[in-house]
Amino acid sequence: MLLCTLICIFVYSYHMAFKSFIAKPLAHFVAKSVIKTAQNATIDQQNLLLRLCQKARNTRFGQYHHFSSIHNHSDFAKAVPIRDYEQFKPYIEDAKQGLKDILWPGIPLYFAKTSGTTSGAKYIPITTESMPHHITAARNALFCYIARSNNHRFVDGNMIFLSGSPELEKTGTILTGRLSGIVNHHVPQYLRQNQLPTYNTNCIDDWETKLDAIVEETVHRDMRLISGIPPWMQMYFDRLNEKSGKKVGELFPNLSLIVHGGVNIEPYKAKLIESIGRPVDMIETFPASEGFIAYQDSREQEGLLLNTHAGLFFEFVPADEIFNEKPTRLALHEVKTGVNYALIISSNAGLWAYNIGDTIRFVSTEPYRIVVSGRIKHFISAFGEHVIGEEVEHALLSIANKYHIAITEFTVAPMIGDSEGMSYHEWFVEFETLPSHLSDFAMQVDEALRSKNIYYEDLRKGSILAPLRIRPLRKNAFINYMKSKGKLGGQNKVARLSNDRTIAEELKYYTE
Repeated sequence: MLLCTLICIFVYSYHMAFKSFIAKPLAHFVAKSVIKTAQNATIDQQNLLLRLCQKARNTRFGQYHHFSSIHNHSDFAKAVPIRDYEQFKPYIEDAKQGLKDILWPGIPLYFAKTSGTTSGAKYIPITTESMPHHITAARNALFCYIARSNNHRFVDGNMIFLSGSPELEKTGTILTGRLSGIVNHHVPQYLRQNQLPTYNTNCIDDWETKLDAIVEETVHRDMRLISGIPPWMQMYFDRLNEKSGKKVGELFPNLSLIVHGGVNIEPYKAKLIESIGRPVDMIETFPASEGFIAYQDSREQEGLLLNTHAGLFFEFVPADEIFNEKPTRLALHEVKTGVNYALIISSNAGLWAYNIGDTIRFVSTEPYRIVVSGRIKHFISAFGEHVIGEEVEHALLSIANKYHIAITEFTVAPMIGDSEGMSYHEWFVEFETLPSHLSDFAMQVDEALRSKNIYYEDLRKGSILAPLRIRPLRKNAFINYMKSKGKLGGQNKVARLSNDRTIAEELKYYTE
């Protein structure tokens, strides 16, 4: 889905390559517009909700939920319950059959097909109204970067997008595929000369075969921008190094920008930079099939700017209430910094009070900037500890960075003790270099997690949980695990946290 983050580059790079002098003033113009929009975020959100309900009032969903009687957020919250995909699925199934006016006027333009959980694949609607916002948000992210960095040279060279296949299938009469593949079809033909990999290579299903083909196509090119999910970017860098014996930065002397999203880059950052051999600028984005949620508008300020003027109405539920029968539902003007919220959206793609499964935390309300703190279903609370992704990443990385130890990947699962032993958290970690004293390293990670999560601290202090244990994995363990599941490459990623031992039991076969 990161291809949608960058598709706008092509539209402007065609002009910039020949008239690069317009890049900076154009970027400054867009950046000023972004600042102005951010200042009106709460008003825009209030008005947007009413426009969405007005537009969809005659749909089946709108009639059933009395959209004509909704005049404010309070009315909306009373009329429309929060739903996840399973609860939303009956409406999606009718839309898949080609029935009109189910969730949004007419039928969807596309379905973005994503990996599901209990339901298998999920089909997220994309409409004529929602599609342009994926492009506009991406444009804003890149132009904000240019305006603040004065770096526009990357648009004159090649750019690579490590994404899913652009081949689309049909669900009834509606074209269906990965979001990155859908957006690929919105690249003007005359701009494809800047895009790598080529269309045919991008259509290769097997990730490793595709990666080898990408390396062949790019190893001798003037690559200036690279985009993708961090673990798959690292695989690309490793293959480049194996083929050439050179650092990525030496192969691509003009490489100046990395665009990333999908997972937190911090566990991968040190190794990515080491593979490049020199610092490069990085931009973080938060694109999703449901909409382009946020993007990094400043390299000086923490967090991503919430995309409040792009067909998405946001609600925020305190994360510890999300499974309550009647959780608190906050509009944008009611949020506070430092609180973990489940992110709920309603959109011009026909999603209504839809729980996308992510948790976020505001780091600023002037403007509204967020960090992604985890996934609703990716947490550990087998013993009442309520540990989230942000906390385990901080605990591990704070100690790893202290000792300059690179982490390739990791995941955490609960281990329930038998009658002879206490329960604990089991961490499966693939190290670049194994710590010289693993037990001491694990104890320090445990202490870092205790300082980050009060519930975990209480369980440790009360001797209900034993100290966490780290089980080191062989090199390429996670790559081989994902390959065994048929999920190598693209937008697939390993869950950092599980409430059961499904992943843990399979990873035991990859231990040192």
